Amino acid sequence: MGRAYQNRKDSMAKTSDMKAKIYSRYGREIYVSAKSGGPDPDGNLSLRALIDRAKKDQVPTHVIDKAIEKSQGVGGEDFAPALYEGFGPAGSMVLVECLTDNPNRTFGDVRQCFTKSKCKLGTPGTVNHLFDHSAIFVFKGSDEEAVLDALMEADVDVSDIEDEDGVISVFTPNTEYFKAKTALWDLLGKDFEFEVDEIQYLAQNSAPLAGEDLEQFEKLLELLDDNDDVQNVYHSVEL
Repeated sequence: MGRAYQNRKDSMAKTSDMKAKIYSRYGREIYVSAKSGGPDPDGNLSLRALIDRAKKDQVPTHVIDKAIEKSQGVGGEDFAPALYEGFGPAGSMVLVECLTDNPNRTFGDVRQCFTKSKCKLGTPGTVNHLFDHSAIFVFKGSDEEAVLDALMEADVDVSDIEDEDGVISVFTPNTEYFKAKTALWDLLGKDFEFEVDEIQYLAQNSAPLAGEDLEQFEKLLELLDDNDDVQNVYHSVEL
């Protein structure tokens, strides 16, 4: 079926500013995950996945440890999630996922990004219903049927499963993340490493852009990427 998902890993950091931005984004995500689900990665699977991904992206251990420490009330900020919805050129759809300690500031900053790129920020519910909030697991394997059987036996609601060239991709609703990951670990082993282990918004329909529309959309992405509160941008554009 070839459902497209976005690899959230940023391009390789070539400057200290880019590295600092990546560290900050991971730090915020780890902070929120540890605060809501507990600081122990063995008992908080989303935190464990974040830490694993941060290490793969060469985030220093002290950045990870500091974020977990802050989540337990040892000084620091209090970040909360925010999701903004809007339209890019040619009716393309955009979701902007943020972690913020000042929602009014973040809303104003995100709105400016849309305005400067001649795009339109919408109200809650404008495009959210046209995305699937999905847990995604991608890993090397060749027995799609065994994977599906393991998930079904664990009563996991599987949205889709694909096997392409020895790489299996599993899609489930985001609410099934913990149950699905536990079932896959039971099948593959608890030390098994996934190539992708994330929760994302997947556009139900996508289309390419060209010419001025593409330039306009790329400007929007650049502006949003420069905003420290923006964690992820999901969209319906085929890049």
